[in-house]
Amino acid sequence: MSRFQLLSDAQWALIGEFLPGPTGRKGRPFADARMTVEGIIYRYRCGIAWRHLPAVFGPWQTVWKWHRRMAGDGTWDRVLGDLTAQADALGLLDWSVSVDSTIARAHQHATNVTRVTGAPSNYNNPCLEPPDHALGRSRGGLSTKIHHIVDGNGLPLVIAVAPGQSGDAPTLIPLLAQLRVARPTGRPRTRPDAVRGDKAYSSRAIRAHLRGRGIRAVIPEPVDQQGHRRRRGSAGGRPVSYDQIDYRERNVIERSFVHLKQWRGLATRYDKLAIVYRAGVVLNAINAWTRQLGDTL
Repeated sequence: MSRFQLLSDAQWALIGEFLPGPTGRKGRPFADARMTVEGIIYRYRCGIAWRHLPAVFGPWQTVWKWHRRMAGDGTWDRVLGDLTAQADALGLLDWSVSVDSTIARAHQHATNVTRVTGAPSNYNNPCLEPPDHALGRSRGGLSTKIHHIVDGNGLPLVIAVAPGQSGDAPTLIPLLAQLRVARPTGRPRTRPDAVRGDKAYSSRAIRAHLRGRGIRAVIPEPVDQQGHRRRRGSAGGRPVSYDQIDYRERNVIERSFVHLKQWRGLATRYDKLAIVYRAGVVLNAINAWTRQLGDTL
């Protein structure tokens, strides 16, 4: 296999039907879809500038335009949705999910764009560019935070990006609202069996939301919240309990971020637009799911 062939035949068979193809009309020859997608993957794996793509992938402008267009029209999200639906139908999707976030430092080439400081990020429509471009100033400088919901095997189900200084807890309910896995018949499944999260996700609002939907919360309570509850006496409610053995399985999302940052173009953000950078993260998830499903073909 050539070092420029980044997708196996089994992987391409899972996603090829969702990508554009020749229309039959006269004009400029249509780009090779597989080579173009592999060019996008190569760029994120190596963290190079788009214009430095090897010539084997074709004109770099074409590769960039494909990725920008498919990021904006939701093509990558539809591909990820179809893969998770296939995995669920095969019984490969573990519905005890984990949630967490990781920070990616923004390169100076990603930050020279006009942004509205302090503007709220958009978690509900990932195809819409937020005013702040998911760039925020945290202790390490300008950065972006990647939020993930992964299944029990550490494979991503929902992906969002936000400014680096933003909190984790406010994103959980919007992320759960985007969790939709299609079924062969009936409505999509939107409710996991359990949600594992660290202490950052411990709040009354989150616990009430999970309890109202019948979702088991595997979230420890911080020491300060324990003290506040005790000082309130009977008005503070019952002590929070969680399955400590099950909480150990939350490590799958940490390992998921380790694999994510093997792609240098994701470990450091070089993209100016949040939807383009998020599409690269979604493409990484698609690559992980196709590896999983390719073994079953």
